Amino acid sequence: MKNTGKVIAVCRSDKKGTSKDVVPSGQFQEGYGMVSDAHADFSTHRQVSLLANESIDKMRKLGLELGPGAFAENLTTEGIDLVSIPVGTQVKVGKEVVLEISQIGKECHVGCAIFQKVGKCVMPKEGVFGKVIKGGTITAGDNISVIKKPVGNL
Repeated sequence: MKNTGKVIAVCRSDKKGTSKDVVPSGQFQEGYGMVSDAHADFSTHRQVSLLANESIDKMRKLGLELGPGAFAENLTTEGIDLVSIPVGTQVKVGKEVVLEISQIGKECHVGCAIFQKVGKCVMPKEGVFGKVIKGGTITAGDNISVIKKPVGNL
């Protein structure tokens, strides 16, 4: 498992159920998520979504032209093996943000445009979600690394 990588894109949207737009950076608030993003919420464990560019590449190989944000992820990463990070693990993103991995994979919502087009989607198995433990700014190009594994997963 590769424990370090880079953020290649920060993405946000005004509405749920849509792809996200790439933005230069984002402000992440402790216990909430990405400020001004439709998915941010104090009452959920899925405050921030992450997807590896390597996962998006799998869909590109099926002939789809996809970029960061196409799967409604807040952070598109490269190099770090997101799906191998156990739930409860903390990762540091950039200089200050700390996320705790809270879920790996999700049910695809009905009407997912990508699933309808090609009959499969990477988010159900490879999308990763986290809670914001420590807030701050994340910018494309920032490092991401595992800093604390849950007890019992050392």
